[in-house]
Amino acid sequence: MNLAEKLISSHLVSGKMKAGEEIAIKIDQTLTQDSTGTMAYLQFESMGIDKVKTYKSVAYIDHNTLQTGFENADDHAYIQSVALKHGISVSKPGNGICHQVHLERFGIPGMTLLGSDSHTPTCGGLGMLAIGAGGLDVAVAMGGGPLHLTMPKVVKVELTGALRKNVSAKDVILEVLRRLTVKGGVGKIIEYGGEGVKTLSVPERATIANMGAELGATTSVFPSDSVTKAFLKAQGREDVYRPLKADGRAKYAEIVEIDLSALTPLAACPHSPDAVKKVSEIGRIAVDQVCIGSCTNSSYLDMMKVAAILKGKTVNPGVSLTISPGSRQVLSMLASNGALADIVNAGARVLECACGPCIGMGQSPKNNAVSLRTFNRNFYARSGTATAGVYLVSPETAAYSAINGYLTDPTECEPLPEIRMPQKFAVNDNLILRPEDFSDVQVVRGPNIKPFPEHHALADTLSGETLIVLEDHITTDHIMPSNSKLLPYRSNIPYLSDYCLNPSDPTFAARAKEKGGGFIVAGANYGQGSSREHAALVPLYLGIKAVIAQSFARIHRDNLINNGILPLEFSDAADYSKIEQGDVLVIENARAQIAKGSTVTVKNETKGYRFKTTLKLSPRLKNIILAGGVLAAIASGALGE
Repeated sequence: MNLAEKLISSHLVSGKMKAGEEIAIKIDQTLTQDSTGTMAYLQFESMGIDKVKTYKSVAYIDHNTLQTGFENADDHAYIQSVALKHGISVSKPGNGICHQVHLERFGIPGMTLLGSDSHTPTCGGLGMLAIGAGGLDVAVAMGGGPLHLTMPKVVKVELTGALRKNVSAKDVILEVLRRLTVKGGVGKIIEYGGEGVKTLSVPERATIANMGAELGATTSVFPSDSVTKAFLKAQGREDVYRPLKADGRAKYAEIVEIDLSALTPLAACPHSPDAVKKVSEIGRIAVDQVCIGSCTNSSYLDMMKVAAILKGKTVNPGVSLTISPGSRQVLSMLASNGALADIVNAGARVLECACGPCIGMGQSPKNNAVSLRTFNRNFYARSGTATAGVYLVSPETAAYSAINGYLTDPTECEPLPEIRMPQKFAVNDNLILRPEDFSDVQVVRGPNIKPFPEHHALADTLSGETLIVLEDHITTDHIMPSNSKLLPYRSNIPYLSDYCLNPSDPTFAARAKEKGGGFIVAGANYGQGSSREHAALVPLYLGIKAVIAQSFARIHRDNLINNGILPLEFSDAADYSKIEQGDVLVIENARAQIAKGSTVTVKNETKGYRFKTTLKLSPRLKNIILAGGVLAAIASGALGE
């Protein structure tokens, strides 16, 4: 077997490991973060389970850390109290970004990890089967339920050679994105192998696994080897190490070959992570802002490289440079060895150990700015400035560009001195609260925390207007924007509903409320990006009955089903172009159609024709849809669990 199959088979609860078939796997660990966590814990509470059933569950507070009002602080108090009450550890604000901290302190090779964040696959760099999902799937896993998913195809990325000086792991994943695109990983696990893997540290592997989310992949995974063992030993966790690799004759659905020594610095151009070009090809464009950090590139190794580049230099007068260390461990070590002083003396603005500008939480660039970011997404307006052009680059490219004031190919600069991984990391877990240290915890609920929308059984007839017709690659940032103004209301679905699809059409929410709900029509890869369940919960609140699209991103499709919204795909692509906003659509005998097969016929009552859509669901998923979502199905006993 290949490594992905080994990890799945060791956790298989039901189903057969045949690509395209539904399987269920046991989940060992879960993580949540504060942007998605409040809803996940509200849903977990509704299940009436006293303590989590997982080996380890951790609640991180790392997203909504800009406290301009009481809302974020109230959410933090709720998450801390509800987590400790139910046996979940808590990583407090300032301790770091969930994926970086989990890699450092909790990741275990061979285990499964389910997180309510799309970049949970970061821990695939440790040899974990780490998968991002909606909060409801994570809540079910915390309650002891398995994760149900379609068995993915396994694609091998064969790495040979070694990276040249000033070429980065970020350039590796940008090359994969250039080749496969943002939808090229849908329904697939990306497994890295080959002699080149041995040349990559665990943080470098984590960077590559992290941005597998931008491929749409189920997850990405690296073998667990001597490099993994050295990293865990340096973290004081050598006891959890186990070697893991693919069998010599393992088979794959596809093999992609990348010679690391042939790579050059790359950049993803606005406004998509797969709009990748060589830095040298883009040219020396003037740069206004540089942001270094995020769960992709905020490790000790990344920060030390940046510090070495900045040492003795001064940031260009026209550039604003921000640095966000990924964890308190990283920040503490930089402070101890003098690297932080080099960063500060160069003129960088040091931000807290949190997601920060990656999710639009501050540091929005000026109008028409060019912003270089070591982040994972450059979707339109995600930075908070719609007119800005955001480029995704490596820390090396970012740091040299910050000094020069223009986009700089780091291979044209002096070679970096060798930055080695420390033999021992500075371990201080005093901002991680462990439930065994607390008793009689009372859950704290602020006035901004509202109940999630009610779920109702699927009606036999669904009818309503086509409220909007959207193009390809609509992201969850389009569906439910995530910025510093809206993030404080992640626990308040009624408030958020006024901003649904605001970047695409500011009048959408008002129209949906006026019409009492209806249908959304979209192109290919609808719902790419974040795992945020709000992109399904808010449409549910607005009365959306179905989304009819050319195709869906995996996590968002799952979230729609979990919340009882039909994710229908056009059987004939030509039908997409026939529908206009305002057309009244009707699905008759909806329950019978879904129960019978995988074809759902929709009538365009305005134009007087019918068209077919597909809805391929397992018997379990059909029960969920018919019941009106996972929670309704559990309450009614429709799942038999």
